This record gives sequence, C-alpha cells and structure tokens, in this order.
Amino acid sequence: MLDRRFEWLWASYAVSTFGTFFAFDAFRLIAILVLDAGPTEVALLAAAGLAVGAVVAVPLGPWVEFRRKRPVMIAMDLVRFTALLSVPAAYALGLLTFAQLVVVSVVVAVADIAFISASGAFLKSLVQPQDLLVANGRFESTTWTATMLGPPLGGAAVGLFGPVTTVTADAVSYLLSALGIRAVGGKEPRPVREEGPRLRAGDLLDGWRYILGHSTLRPLFFNSVLVNSLIMAPAPLLAVLMLGPLGFAPWQYALAFAVPCTGGLIGSRLARPLVARFGRHRIMLTAGALRACWPLGLAFVGPGTAGLVLVMVVEFGLIICIGVFSPVVATYRLDRTPKDRVARTLMAWSITGKATTATMTAVWGLLAAVTGTRTAIAIAGLLLLATPLLLPRRDDAPQQLEPDEAASTRI
Repeated sequence: MLDRRFEWLWASYAVSTFGTFFAFDAFRLIAILVLDAGPTEVALLAAAGLAVGAVVAVPLGPWVEFRRKRPVMIAMDLVRFTALLSVPAAYALGLLTFAQLVVVSVVVAVADIAFISASGAFLKSLVQPQDLLVANGRFESTTWTATMLGPPLGGAAVGLFGPVTTVTADAVSYLLSALGIRAVGGKEPRPVREEGPRLRAGDLLDGWRYILGHSTLRPLFFNSVLVNSLIMAPAPLLAVLMLGPLGFAPWQYALAFAVPCTGGLIGSRLARPLVARFGRHRIMLTAGALRACWPLGLAFVGPGTAGLVLVMVVEFGLIICIGVFSPVVATYRLDRTPKDRVARTLMAWSITGKATTATMTAVWGLLAAVTGTRTAIAIAGLLLLATPLLLPRRDDAPQQLEPDEAASTRI
C-alpha cells in the first residue's frame, strides 16, 4: 500500500518532470534566438550535457551509495535550481554566453544522474516490494503526461514571454521538488561501508561490475542502452526531414509527437494487469521485442496528411510498448539489485545510456551526411529489429525473497 510519504515523492517527481518538459529544447532555442548560434554550436550544446556530464558523474556512484539518499536528492535539486536560475539572471544583465549554456547543461546532466541513482535506492527503501511495480507505473504515466503537455505549453510561453521563461519555470520546479522531498520525512539510517570508510579506485566500477556479472541484468542492460540510443539518435534527422523537404509546419511536427504520448499513459496503466496475468518475464520479453519493430516505419514518412498520420501511428505503437516495458524493467532491476548496490548500479546504467546516446547521435549525423537522411533513419530501424536477441531468455532464480516479496514478482 503506497502511503503519504510516497505521495510526497511522487508529487516532487511530477513537478520537476513537468518543469523539464515545459523547458524542452529551451537551451537550443536560446542559443539560436539570443546568441545567434549556428548548427555546429547547437549540436555541441546538445551533446555536451550528455557526454561530458556522463564522464564527470562516474566518481559519484560510490559517493551516493554510502550517503543518506534523501539529502542527496534535495542537494541535487538545489544544484539544478541554482545552475538553471543563472541563465535568466545572466540574460537579464546582458551577460549570457554560449559557454555558460554549455557549463549549465553539464552541471544539470551530472545532477540528473546523481538524483536518478539516489532516488531509485530511496524508492526501494520507501516502498514495499509488492508495490514497486505500482509506484514505477505511476512515475511512467507522469512522465508521458508531462511529455504530452509540457513542450506545447512551453513553446507558447516562449512565444508570449520570451526565450528564458521556460528555463526560469524549470529552475523553480526543482526548488519545489526539493521542498516536496524534504516533506517526505522519516528517518533514514546512514549506509555503512563494510570495506572501510575510504573509497578505492576500483569502487568507481562497482556498478558496471555488478551489472555485467548478473545473468539477466547484463543482457537487459545492453538491450536497453542500445534500443534507447537507436531510437534517440535518428530523432534530429527526422526533424530535419519533416521540417525541411517534407514541408511540415512546426505545429504539425509538435502534434505528431505530442498526440502519441497518450500511448505512454495507456501502456503504464496496462503494465501491472498484464504482469499479473502473464508473468513479469514474459511481458518484459514481449513488450521489449515489440518496441523494436516500430521505428523502421519512420523511414517511409511522406508529405501531407498521410505522412503525418504515419508518424503518429508509429510513435503511438512505439510509446505504448515503452509504457509497458519501462516500469516492468525498473521494478525488475530494483528487485534484482541488493540495497547496498542500488545507487551504483543505477548510476552505471544511467551514465552508459547517456554517453551511448550522445555518441550514437553524433555518429548518425555523420551517417546521414554520407547516406542521406532517410537512409540513416532506415538503418537505425533495421538495427533495432535485431535488438530483441539481447533480451534475457530465461528469468533467474529469486534472490532470497520473503514470501510476500516472492508474490510481488507475479503481480
């Protein structure tokens, strides 16, 4: 049963997630509209936060693991609040530079990774095992609601009030999130490090070591990282194709991706009943395989209404599969990770995902220059068709689960 403490955590997640999507692409718009940045600078700005942030975040895994998670989450929210608020402050004073945008994007990326790892560990300690899938389903539905509503509202706000409006709102959302996490309350014991108080160089790799040594997390890790990067890498190319040669208006492009987000709401609501009926491992395999089948259709998008409908159908099918898959995998990952390794494991997972996506995005930009935009999108779709081979074929044995916890794996 999810209690009041979880409700505060969920509210904090909701407000910061809406803030993030309300400010979607805000730095790119500021770079173009305020600083007259060109395509190379915009690409650098997009990649820097993911790539550099992922590298800088590597030492934070053990640091987060052996500290109370709620104070770490509050601190990361305040770091993001301060960093983002520096942008409208500099803009108001006429001091905003491209370098500041890059630095802020890196700081926010590092804080994002640290927050995700701490919040996963905190959720496992806050919620009973049998309620983890319900909790992750609520987070997933919140994410897709924010994805659907945030960017259109943010775009309208930029048009009415100026380019830094959404960044200011995003900064405030992190402050409100910090206050909400503080309101969660409760006592959290300080984690004890059995190997001694001092960190060793080898501790930095503990998260990856655990993932790669686990019979089912290892293939799931490679599958998730590869699928996410192959979905995200062609996204800028699709934008170029739709807004350029195919002649779609910006509002049509936004509509093509906003409407299908309803699939995320549907998928996240279906996850628990599907797992209850068919079993977690079977749903993980099925949804994981189906989500790889849709993106190839984007290579065939054409102009006009038919092209717009095709994009919506493909994105809806993809997102509904992701909506089922993501909370199931998030729950499975927490179930299969001991409490004293959750933060490091999630940190390693997040760092690898962000670094791979940044790299693949750059590679696909070069690929498009050689093969053409549509061909590069098709290659990503074809490679995705092979990714279900990386999904774990068999579930591993439960790890010393209590009777009620073992039942939770069949919810």
